[in-house]
Amino acid sequence: MLKEFKDFAMKGNLIDIAVGLVMGAAFATIVTAFVDGMFMPLVGKIFQIGDMAKAEWVLSPEVLGADGKVVTPQSAVKYGSFISAIINFIIIAWIMFMVVKAANKMKGPAAPAGPTSEELLTQIRDLLKK
Repeated sequence: MLKEFKDFAMKGNLIDIAVGLVMGAAFATIVTAFVDGMFMPLVGKIFQIGDMAKAEWVLSPEVLGADGKVVTPQSAVKYGSFISAIINFIIIAWIMFMVVKAANKMKGPAAPAGPTSEELLTQIRDLLKK
């Protein structure tokens, strides 16, 4: 059983998938840092609302007790982080589309399809008739 697992784990496709997953996670971190650290503050500055990634609509404010401790926490719809996540997704999806498109272009044209089994059987039948 250990040999079978080793054969499975060492297949080229599985290793390629693992490397792709790690690279994708690293790329997602870079895109998130770009969007949250550079893009969203600029969008917030354009719309004059501060950092867009931290934009929220407060439903009920935080309530403090006499001792200054939070009695009821703030309840808010954090639409800025949602918009940030959508922008992250769009950027990552676009880059992945471009990578797949480039990989398909590098593969070249597909190999011509061979004859179907029906065509082969027809050829055999015709040869046997002769």
